[in-house]
Amino acid sequence: MAGARVTMQVTKNGVAIITLSNPPVNALAIPIIAGLKEKYDEAMKRSDVKAIVLTGEGGKFSGGFDINVFEKVHKTGDKSVLPDVSVDLVVNTIEDARKPSVAAIQGLALGGGLELALGCHARISAPKALLGLPELSLGVIPGFGGTQRLPRLVGVKKAVEMMLSSKPITSEEGKKLGLIDDVVPPHELLNVSCSWALDIAESRKPWVRSLHMTEKLGSLRETHDFLMKARQQAKQTARNMPQHQACLDVIEDGIIHGGYSGVLKEAKVFKELVVTDTSKGLVHAFFAQRMTSKVPGVTDVGLKPRRVSKVAVIGGGLMGSGIATALLLGNINVVLKEINTEFLSKGLKSVEGNIRGLVTRGKLAQDKAEKATSLLKGTLDYSEFKDVDMVIEAVIENVSLKQTIFSDLEKSCPPHCILATNTSTIDLNIVGERTSSQERIVGAHFFSPAHVMPLLEIVRTNKTSAQVVLDLINIGKLIKKVPVVVGNCTGFAVNRTFFPYNQSAHLLANLGVDVFRIDRVISDFGLPMGPFQLQDLAGYGVALAVKKEFDAAFAGRTFSSPLVELLVKNGRNGKNNGKGYYTYEKGSKPKADLSILPIIEESRRLTNIMPGGKPVSVSDQEILEMVLFPVVNEACRVLDEGVVVRASDLDVASVLGMSFPSYRGGIVFWADTVGPNHIYKSLQKWTDLYGNFFKPSRYLEERVAKGLSLSAPASTASASRPRL
Repeated sequence: MAGARVTMQVTKNGVAIITLSNPPVNALAIPIIAGLKEKYDEAMKRSDVKAIVLTGEGGKFSGGFDINVFEKVHKTGDKSVLPDVSVDLVVNTIEDARKPSVAAIQGLALGGGLELALGCHARISAPKALLGLPELSLGVIPGFGGTQRLPRLVGVKKAVEMMLSSKPITSEEGKKLGLIDDVVPPHELLNVSCSWALDIAESRKPWVRSLHMTEKLGSLRETHDFLMKARQQAKQTARNMPQHQACLDVIEDGIIHGGYSGVLKEAKVFKELVVTDTSKGLVHAFFAQRMTSKVPGVTDVGLKPRRVSKVAVIGGGLMGSGIATALLLGNINVVLKEINTEFLSKGLKSVEGNIRGLVTRGKLAQDKAEKATSLLKGTLDYSEFKDVDMVIEAVIENVSLKQTIFSDLEKSCPPHCILATNTSTIDLNIVGERTSSQERIVGAHFFSPAHVMPLLEIVRTNKTSAQVVLDLINIGKLIKKVPVVVGNCTGFAVNRTFFPYNQSAHLLANLGVDVFRIDRVISDFGLPMGPFQLQDLAGYGVALAVKKEFDAAFAGRTFSSPLVELLVKNGRNGKNNGKGYYTYEKGSKPKADLSILPIIEESRRLTNIMPGGKPVSVSDQEILEMVLFPVVNEACRVLDEGVVVRASDLDVASVLGMSFPSYRGGIVFWADTVGPNHIYKSLQKWTDLYGNFFKPSRYLEERVAKGLSLSAPASTASASRPRL
């Protein structure tokens, strides 16, 4: 790997400073691990070296093991490329060496980086360094001894919390816990670390091997009881993910049989987990998310993002107030426009409530909340728009209203101003057809609640300029969103792909399948809730409006169910009025409302699609496939039409926009795991039974015929489609 190296410099008083260098985060690539072993061997042989300080170049210690190696294992199945770091390097070379090591940490020490530091005999840190073991977020467990040393340094409870949450702590908290021996200013870090290393070598400070510590482990009974509770909790919060239970098992093994036994068990389990579908899915999602902001013709043509310091948001409802909140948290001045003082007051209060809620939940410091609120201003006209850099329209889904607004914006905003709409379904060409500024018009589609959900769908037309797209990508990053650039069509990428999701659920319900069973199957698969509970949450007005758009755009391949209209006629509107498929009471979990069954029966009578008038008999697996395979089929059409830059962008969008389980890699990745051939044959079978809603797409048919995955680049298929 170019640029990856380990260097060693020996001070005049006998400390070998070994430095990791592999920008940007000093990842522990294979050459770095080999270089570490080589430099340690040299330091042990040299008579002028009394002790060692291990540090990282560029203001960072190490971001951990190079997960490109995981990707290589996933592609080849060859686990032999995984180095034996845990015993060979951390135990034998560092911890059990006859010369002590001190880790000099700044910036971050994550994953394998922290595990290297744990193997040292002391850890000195600069302020605000981030320390953590996030391996479970990649489907594995710490593999360089972290499951054994961290509990011995900070206690079992804190160690389990850090590993299972994958969240880092600061060096200041690390010092309180006993993970860090001292926190010193950055300019003193190396000097203090060298002094500390010499003090250990000359017995002025204790020589601590953390793998052999036991005083913070507690009694076996207490620890066993705690780990049992942790296992039960992990079953609830990390369903379908084996790494959480494996991590707890390995921790307990080391507590019972000793640290060295635990390290050996950890290494074995780590290699087993690397090749699981869970790890493959999470690693794919990790890399896919980092690819989304690389857009050909936009980010690779030398353009620089322009500064955006003031943004106007039109509409202070649920979406508008959420968007305004997200912008304020990104330190951007916001003007919120409404049509009257009552709506404006309500919108401003919603924004302030969003910010206050973040403070209450400990997500935002009070001083930062006050700063964000100070950047907000309300208005009833366009007078404040003369110096805005961007406008985001977030009014109701009404074509005529949006067209009027954009016509007004063209007259009221400066020529450089980006004109964005938060529409979730309406064609952008229609939105901007009354303007002569179509190169400035772009979709900025947030997901509700906009200040919480991480996805920003950036929708471009054929006329949207590359500069505008680049600027919006940059704004997305500033407000801590993941930007995914998509083409202009009804529903764009996410809502377009998932429009069959609710329709197939309704089709099953009208075939006689219990709606609560459908929700349970989908929830067990890994989505946070099933389609009917989701419909309750979104509100039936949204469901009816969106259904109308999709029925018009995709005539001949939609399924029309009267169920939602029947619910509305019966005075139900989901969570909005506490009555839907479920009942909703403050402070209680939603409960299945069995009084809805006669309404469902009426819908079945009206649709009259049950074979012989009797409910179909289907397994849970068939329910899952009948709900999700039509989504995969629509994803194929989205790929075929070039709505997304790459298949992995759709994976990211499905995970961040629809909460598709990240450990399944995203909708396209999961489909490839299931097998395009199985999906195609299933859809064919259901088409024969239930009609064109299930008809396989041309793209899926072509991929199966050629034996290609759904995610393979278009150039490897039989033909390339024009991109939007």
